[in-house]
Amino acid sequence: MLCPQWSIAEQKQQLVYLKKLSECKHLNHLKQVQALSITLGHSQTQVSAFKLLRFAATTLSNLPYARLLFDRLSSPNVHAFAALITAYTFHRLHLSSLLLFRHMLRLGTPSDSSSRPNHFIFPQVLKSVPEVMEPRTWGSVHAHVIKTGFDDNPVVQTALVDCYARWSRGVQDARKVFDEMPERTVVTWTAMVSGYIRLGDVENAMVLFESMPDRDVPSWNAIIAGCAQNGLFSLSVSLFKRLLNSFLRDSHIRPNHVTVASALSACGHGGMLHLGKWIHGFACRNGLVPDSFISNALTDMYGKCGSLKEARWVFDMTLRKELTSWNSMINCYALHGKSKNAIMVFEEMIASEDDVKPDKITFVGLFNACTHGGLVAEGIAYFDLMTKVYEIKPEIQHYGCMIDLLGRAGQFDKAMEVVKGMEMEPDEAVWGSLLNGCKIHRRTDLAELALQKLMEIDPHNGGYASMLANIYGEMGNWEEVRKVRKMLKERNAYKTPGCSWVEVNEQVYQFHSADTSHPRIKEIHHILETLVGFISLIKTSQIQ
Repeated sequence: MLCPQWSIAEQKQQLVYLKKLSECKHLNHLKQVQALSITLGHSQTQVSAFKLLRFAATTLSNLPYARLLFDRLSSPNVHAFAALITAYTFHRLHLSSLLLFRHMLRLGTPSDSSSRPNHFIFPQVLKSVPEVMEPRTWGSVHAHVIKTGFDDNPVVQTALVDCYARWSRGVQDARKVFDEMPERTVVTWTAMVSGYIRLGDVENAMVLFESMPDRDVPSWNAIIAGCAQNGLFSLSVSLFKRLLNSFLRDSHIRPNHVTVASALSACGHGGMLHLGKWIHGFACRNGLVPDSFISNALTDMYGKCGSLKEARWVFDMTLRKELTSWNSMINCYALHGKSKNAIMVFEEMIASEDDVKPDKITFVGLFNACTHGGLVAEGIAYFDLMTKVYEIKPEIQHYGCMIDLLGRAGQFDKAMEVVKGMEMEPDEAVWGSLLNGCKIHRRTDLAELALQKLMEIDPHNGGYASMLANIYGEMGNWEEVRKVRKMLKERNAYKTPGCSWVEVNEQVYQFHSADTSHPRIKEIHHILETLVGFISLIKTSQIQ
């Protein structure tokens, strides 16, 4: 952009400057162009300064130097502020983004619109608000939006919806802004659907999704991934199938790698192996592989469904293995008790040329592998490796895995040392792991302690008390069994019913203990009774 007041010679100089700027590859080149700008006398012109600043911030991603250029401006305009705030937000430097926004408000005057926030700045600021500010103060930014007259701008309104929807108690405010919007884009609808998904309110999310006048791939991704994240795996897969039907009718709504990965996640959690294989084929046929994101999802899906051979094949075919790839393979083996295989994959990762370093998820997988294999010494060694070599601070799940490992091995003294050495309060998983170890080794004294802690955390969960009653029953201590049963009755405690899934014709059916809700339950019971009778007949003939 050239200034019309410039002479022809000045315009030619500016064109040379812009050409040199576009050829920059690193910071030294940028400094040379900056020196040229100073020589030409354009260092403080808004156009030259903005171009230089934006190039440093966006193209080179050198934010310290971009800020240095910004601070040298005698009167930065809204474009300079927008360039730097956008860069801060993109690089997740949210506090810097908000501090610069505050600086902008302090510099601005009612009569000077050149340095007041506009519809480009507010959406960036609103992305940073939930990351830094307390929820009760978010309204102050909304007030500035109204004060500057951008409260009827669709882009800013969408950013407000997304901002409020990131806080559970702010979803109502998000919905209020959403309902008052005269025009809503597909992005606005998706932001509101995502807000309900974050809250776990899939019902409202689905109602809103079905009401959308238009849907694009991100809106489909939001609802498919949201259902999978909230444990509604069959619904997630059903929505994926609907998307495929839309794709066949309208080719511009094309599932992408996020869609496929979300559907594969639902298949993995729901044990839908046949459908997962079909989605794998769909991804191959539509050019979505090789893709590291989908490869990780495939490894995870095959692993969760018990197809370790296929999981390993996908893993080996992944050209550039990121940390997520290694973690997926380690967790696959750990989940199915293949402890030595999980450890071998970890050793491969450490020795790989990709220079991949383990994280907290890696060690959770390793601890689980050691637990399933009874590898106590290895588990302790990996805990030391995590804390002392890689300097990863243990979290509650790491402590839970270690206590589970030691409890299963009967090393209760060490397990209690771990409990006492925790930097946070033990949670349900920690005490539950200890109780499980007590059940295996019949340590009623520690079982009583674990039960007491568990009942304090969740007084109405009778599953743990039932476990203790079973321990007493195995020892023949029926008086204590009666006491525990009486306590369960007095507290009106519940026990979560057992659950299983069956996949038939790419449809997953869920059955709970004593469940009679299936429409063909009588036929199912008849078949089961026939099978039981058939098995009894075989056993009788074998005895004779």
